[in-house]
Amino acid sequence: MDQARIIESFHQGHCIDAWKLFGAHFSYEGAEGVRFTVYAPHARNVSVIGSFNNWDGSEARMERTGFRGVWSIFIANAKEWDSYKYRIEDINGKLIDKSDPYAFYSETRPETASKVYNLHDIHWTDSDWMKRRTACYDEAVSIYEVYAGGWKRNGKYPYTYGMLEENLIPYVKEHGYTHIELMPINEYPFDGSWGYQASGYYSVTSRYGNPTEFASFINACHEAGIGVIMDMVPVHFVKDAFGLRKFDGQALYEYRKPEDAESQWGTLNFDLWNEEVRSFLISSAMFWCSIYHIDGIRMDAVANMIYWNGNSNRGTNEGALNFMKRLNYFLKKEFPQVMLIAEDSSDFPKVTASTLDGGLGFDYKWDLGWMNDTLSYYAKDPIYRSYEHHKLTFSMAYFYSERFILPLSHDENVHGKKTVIDRMWGSYDQKFAQVKNLYAYMFAHPGKKLNFMGNEIASFREFDEKKELDWFLLKYPKHDSFLRFFTDLNRIYTAHSVLYRNDYQFSGFQWVDADNTKQSVFSFFREDESEYLLCILNLTPASYEIYDVPVPRKGTWTEILNTEKDIYDGCNMTNYEPLRTHTVKGESRFPQKITIRLAPFAAVWFTCPKKKTR
Repeated sequence: MDQARIIESFHQGHCIDAWKLFGAHFSYEGAEGVRFTVYAPHARNVSVIGSFNNWDGSEARMERTGFRGVWSIFIANAKEWDSYKYRIEDINGKLIDKSDPYAFYSETRPETASKVYNLHDIHWTDSDWMKRRTACYDEAVSIYEVYAGGWKRNGKYPYTYGMLEENLIPYVKEHGYTHIELMPINEYPFDGSWGYQASGYYSVTSRYGNPTEFASFINACHEAGIGVIMDMVPVHFVKDAFGLRKFDGQALYEYRKPEDAESQWGTLNFDLWNEEVRSFLISSAMFWCSIYHIDGIRMDAVANMIYWNGNSNRGTNEGALNFMKRLNYFLKKEFPQVMLIAEDSSDFPKVTASTLDGGLGFDYKWDLGWMNDTLSYYAKDPIYRSYEHHKLTFSMAYFYSERFILPLSHDENVHGKKTVIDRMWGSYDQKFAQVKNLYAYMFAHPGKKLNFMGNEIASFREFDEKKELDWFLLKYPKHDSFLRFFTDLNRIYTAHSVLYRNDYQFSGFQWVDADNTKQSVFSFFREDESEYLLCILNLTPASYEIYDVPVPRKGTWTEILNTEKDIYDGCNMTNYEPLRTHTVKGESRFPQKITIRLAPFAAVWFTCPKKKTR
């Protein structure tokens, strides 16, 4: 380890591997024991207290290393699993005990100490996966968003990493997803924050097991062909006294001005102008990619970095913008295959443009505009949908400005908003018909897909971190058939390259009829070099035994998905046989048409190969 190089880059805000120096490391000095290193520039003195010295730091005072604010000590009798904290004497002589910002492991809440852990014991067998993974621009991406403590539970306890390995991975594989996204898996003190109020940026939460068990879970995902995305929160952190708040007696990780430091969540905002804070967060992202082979990082609340506290009236936060560009630049340089995803509610431009072209450097951005417009539309009484028609067409007016992911995430299943199915207009049966229509629309629309756990079983109960999903719903035919529908949707999506290969190219999408406000029927097609896929959406309870749809190619069109098929608990008003095209008389953008049956609230997909068939 090049200590001088790490220290220099750390103070310059360019450090990508600060964890190799800071924290608790087993000796590289030829003697058994642990070296502890911490950054505390405002401290008068720093000691290490822990289970190895009966929490008495009088004989474990750290030494300044000669570098600005860096303290270090070697403790010969410290060993793996020992708990420890830093006892910091601030400039006024007050003693404060802090957990290690660079700890690799922590005590399980409500305890707050850090724990010594040897990451070198982690072993991998996923080399084939790591060689072939990509950022997935031209690949199918269907993400299953998971809160690890609330998918399934073992009695009153959440599943461990080992239980998730044995149960979650086969479930995800069986139902056709390509990726798992884990809501924050870093250490955090309060269950109700779901991990978004973090205390440990290098410490995998001990709620479900230890780092080796977590790595085993990731390894098993990769061996099953499943990518893993993790949520990261580079905006704010918890105020708890044991954490980063006034770490050495003064503002260190947070802004010095209270109006800048205080966040809307009752937490503290990182000072993203501070070079050492930048190094802390950049190295954290690198750590998860390097140590745990993470395939994607979804960064939370990006709008709150773009603008001061998310308020565009205060103007852009140039320091935070520079931090994001630097973070994404280094991540792409070191891990070009890792997906960088922005959860951004703003209309700030070039979020997914390269940093070399003046962009923020993300690979993808959540399309929250699409999500809001779509759910608002499906909640409307069909009588009034003709006045809201633009909500299903507007997304394509801006879609190619960024690389978007279409999210129906945990945020749409909490805080009294109702779950996705419960937002649908109408009766119990009509809600099921329309939510199938919604998902068929989502998967036919350009862009990668993300769905929160429970969406696939049409859960009516909002997310509660203290409970597992309502798996008993699968005893009811409608929910069971809906899971079958969702599974088929994923499988059809991943089997047809036309649905993902040209997601971000103008040639991949074209409206057939975007203006049928009278009937509230939408139609469009996707296209790649192998086939066309036509999608028709009927957003009213009216049905049509004869409905003409223009098509871009002469030939045979075959129905491959109908949300009203009987196996999905529908009315079975389908198109059983392949349909031949007919010539359209008069002027038309499309000189051919097919005549279909269209059930109430049905979404129907047809395909036509580009190669001639006999």
